[in-house]
Amino acid sequence: MANTPQSKKRARQSERRYAVNKARRSRIRTFLRNVEEAIASGDKEAAATALRAAQPELMRGVTKGVMHKNTAARKMSRLSSRVKALSA
Repeated sequence: MANTPQSKKRARQSERRYAVNKARRSRIRTFLRNVEEAIASGDKEAAATALRAAQPELMRGVTKGVMHKNTAARKMSRLSSRVKALSA
C-alpha cells in the first residue's frame, strides 16, 4: 500500500493512465476485429475500407505508448497482405 504522499499520487496517476490505455487498446482491437470480419466475409472492398480506418488507430496507439511500433507494423503488414490476397 502507498504510504508517502508521493506514492499515493503516483498510485492515483497510475490508475488513471491504466483506464485511458485500456480504452485505447480496446478501441484498437475493435478496429482490427472489423478488418478480420470483413476478411472472413470475403468482401474485399469492405476489408480495404476497414483496413484504411484501422491504420491510423494502430499508429495512434504507437504514439500514445499503448503498443510497440514493430507490433503495429507487423499487424498492418499481415492484415494488408490478407486483404490483398482476397482478390486472387
